[in-house]
Amino acid sequence: MSRTIALLTIIALSAPFATWAQASKTATDNDALRASTRQYVAAHEPAILREFTGLLALPNVAADHTNIRRNANLLVASLKKRGVDARLLEFEGAPPTVYGELAVPGAKRTVIFYAHYDGQPVIAAQWATPPWTPTLRNAPLEDGGQPIALPIAGAAALGPNTRIYGRSAGDDKGSIMAMLAALDALHAAGRKPSVNVKFFFEGEEEAGSPHIVGILQKYKGLLAADMLLLGDGPVYQNGEQQLLFGVRGDADMELTVFGATRALHSGHYGNWAPNAGVLLANLIASMRDDDGHIKIDGYYADVAPITAAEHAAIKAMPPIDAELRTALGLARTEANDAPLGERVMMPALNVRGLDFGAVGEHARNVIPTEAKASFDFRLVPNQTPAHLRELVTRHIESQGYFVTAGPVTREMRLAHARIAQVVWGDGAYPADRVSMTSPSARALIRATSDKAGKPPILVPTSGGSSPNYAFTQTLRVPVINVPIANYDDNQHAADENLRLQNLRDGIELYTQIFARLGTVGW
Repeated sequence: MSRTIALLTIIALSAPFATWAQASKTATDNDALRASTRQYVAAHEPAILREFTGLLALPNVAADHTNIRRNANLLVASLKKRGVDARLLEFEGAPPTVYGELAVPGAKRTVIFYAHYDGQPVIAAQWATPPWTPTLRNAPLEDGGQPIALPIAGAAALGPNTRIYGRSAGDDKGSIMAMLAALDALHAAGRKPSVNVKFFFEGEEEAGSPHIVGILQKYKGLLAADMLLLGDGPVYQNGEQQLLFGVRGDADMELTVFGATRALHSGHYGNWAPNAGVLLANLIASMRDDDGHIKIDGYYADVAPITAAEHAAIKAMPPIDAELRTALGLARTEANDAPLGERVMMPALNVRGLDFGAVGEHARNVIPTEAKASFDFRLVPNQTPAHLRELVTRHIESQGYFVTAGPVTREMRLAHARIAQVVWGDGAYPADRVSMTSPSARALIRATSDKAGKPPILVPTSGGSSPNYAFTQTLRVPVINVPIANYDDNQHAADENLRLQNLRDGIELYTQIFARLGTVGW
């Protein structure tokens, strides 16, 4: 199934084809706008890169209050320079949120453009160049890319695989730069946005967005809108642009099981004293199988079924599984090599770490006293963190464990043959998914399609998680992800980077959205 056919399938499921045909007529200047945007970027790329590297040079860990505010102030100035009415939204205990508003006479719709300007903490020694010294390289580091100087006006165009290295280059300062430059490109083309534009740049997303609901509630009136577009994450694994209509929710859990109160000689007490490591291994095996199926009773009861439009989109996604398996050294993947696009539509239980005993030269012939495991759970629509916790706790109890969240005392050990200490993280949140046949989804698909009607890759949901639910539930707006970063951008890791062509494509994409979203029959 081609991508164009998939688009028409989605549209046909909810609207007459005539509606799509009529909207297509409004896109006659699509190619011209794309061409003018490319010309603008080519002529102004040195200035764009200077502004971008200036933003990347500011340390931006959320806990670094001084520098995080410097980032926010710079972004306010950058928006004001482009005629946007911008200011900081303050909330006690939180970094400032950057807010901007661009009212467009005659526009009937309002769209919020979201990105976060904070970044993950760094271990500077792991970076090839300092994380807040943005460095341009002529190729990826792993391909021997060498540092090069920023171009000057009139210089020859840089290659598409040129990379900009620095913390938050891809996640998310690249998206912010693309939005800013798109406004410039649109203005240079003599155009204005077709929707009222609001910008919402968050300063603590990488810290778990602990204040996001409070911020949205406080400024709910200011943030009234018809849609929110979230500029976070990478493009499709084959490098093509994608639109993501949902994200999975997230919850994490720390689990500890216990043996004797002190380490015991495995010869004297082996197969007599319970082995905490074995207990933990068996408990994990009772929770999921080797194909990723979660064996906890009732776990799938709340899972929302995949819709016809979502099935069509999954079938139309370019096949990348075989290539990924080769690149990752995997002979097979779970569920009998089921497609990745299908698997991320389902819940997942990931064992992200184990800790008991020792291995290699540190191994000792003792029976471990306790064993720990760390889990993350990915949720899909209709699942809630509260019900997840209930199901998991009930399952652990069904395996013969006394479950507690507090300290384990000697009295508990003597009273219960098996004890599990279960501690849930504070940042759990549900999944969020927009119907691919909703008016807002159809409008975005049309606005980002080319003149022939070919859309970006349409992905029902991302495998990752972000707190989209906060916007959906508090502001009552649909949230759709419009990512631009390269899929190999080392997000959250050392040597994070943004591919220059991805920045160019992102500017073009956001120019299209600004110019066309209000003109496509929405």
